[in-house]
Amino acid sequence: MKHTLETINSRTQWFREARFGMFIHWGLYSIPGKGEWIRSHQKLSIEDYEPYFRAFDPKEYNPREWAKQAKAAGMKYMVLTAKHHDGFCLFDSKFTDYKSTNTPAGRDLVKEFVDAVRAEGLKVGLYFSLIDWYHPDFPKYADLNHPMRGNEAYRDEKINFDRYLEYLHNQVKEIVTGYGQIDILWFDYSYEDMVGEKWGASKLIDMVRHYQPNVIVDNRLETSGEGFGSIVTDEITSYAGDFVSPEQIVPHEGIRNFKGEPVPWELCLTMNNNWAYNPTDYLYKSSQTLIRKLVECVSKNGNMILNVGPDALGRINDPSKKILDDFHQWMSRNSEAIYGCSGDENLPKPDWGYYTRNGNTVYAHVFEQTIGPLALLGISKENVKRMSFLHDGSEVKISESWTTNAYKGICFAQFGEVPHFTYPLPDLIDSVIKIELRE
Repeated sequence: MKHTLETINSRTQWFREARFGMFIHWGLYSIPGKGEWIRSHQKLSIEDYEPYFRAFDPKEYNPREWAKQAKAAGMKYMVLTAKHHDGFCLFDSKFTDYKSTNTPAGRDLVKEFVDAVRAEGLKVGLYFSLIDWYHPDFPKYADLNHPMRGNEAYRDEKINFDRYLEYLHNQVKEIVTGYGQIDILWFDYSYEDMVGEKWGASKLIDMVRHYQPNVIVDNRLETSGEGFGSIVTDEITSYAGDFVSPEQIVPHEGIRNFKGEPVPWELCLTMNNNWAYNPTDYLYKSSQTLIRKLVECVSKNGNMILNVGPDALGRINDPSKKILDDFHQWMSRNSEAIYGCSGDENLPKPDWGYYTRNGNTVYAHVFEQTIGPLALLGISKENVKRMSFLHDGSEVKISESWTTNAYKGICFAQFGEVPHFTYPLPDLIDSVIKIELRE
């Protein structure tokens, strides 16, 4: 089947309705607690890194608890790092000894994860690194990122990259055949000339689609996180993926193709500044910021996947749990304005927040206290059937204030009894007004 925007939209329908997921970066690197790139950043040899392999024993690993926390926070899917760049597998791969079953953990941690996620009714996603710093046939000396880059001992090393590709493809096959239905396959990391067919991408994606015809795939098999790839062009490759994956930044206008049509996309971002566990990184974003970023993504026809980095024992730390709990508090009252919603290009971006829309219902996400009544730009009062606060169903009236008489054609909402008075917002994070429009 030809890979087109139509097939992409069909495959990603559930994804675009879900809007919100959890990313989990977890592995050997959780023990030193300096990020998942520690081998590269500190140029650690396999021998330097070996103590973490021998010590990996997450006695408090409980993916069911992770899934319960994700579900409570309003997340609809979860993506786990089955294998990151260090090459360590959280699954029982038959093609390497570098796996969780050979550590003190002694278990297939991916299997436990997918079973737990499914048990909570969430969609299952697995992250898989295209690069592997453990495999002997991956480039080293001249590579941009390898821990042994520039190391003279590897200058003249002979490798067989075809053998590495066979290994890569075999492990992906294990992922897509050994764990039942996989809903998301999140590839990472393409860079420089290590993109697309360098990975045998056509053959790889054909195999993935053969075993998992409904799986959705990110765009990083074809391109780096810096670009969009052919998904936004008129010549979409078979391995272009089903969604674009901007990292740590919200696209200012969402993402569209060359015709101006919305393309599925997903912001991936961290709670603090690290993907993997870092006990000294206290720079957590506020819950207000993160909730508002979710709203912004939806208003721009995108998703948001929010990362947690469990510790070496397998626990999500308290600051992360606090953020998840804050999401629970807000989403339990306002998720209707997120799930199944998108932006509306016919409505201008308001000064006070964002609009999201589902059918004949528009949701005004009010971030900022207004002076007097709220101007609902783009909304005709004649077309409004009813307005109410989403969190409690209380009525929001159309304002008929003398202060607004000069602004013909604009619908104003009042929050209290006196039309021209200024009233405090009920939720300082995001007060959502549900605007039901006439047919």
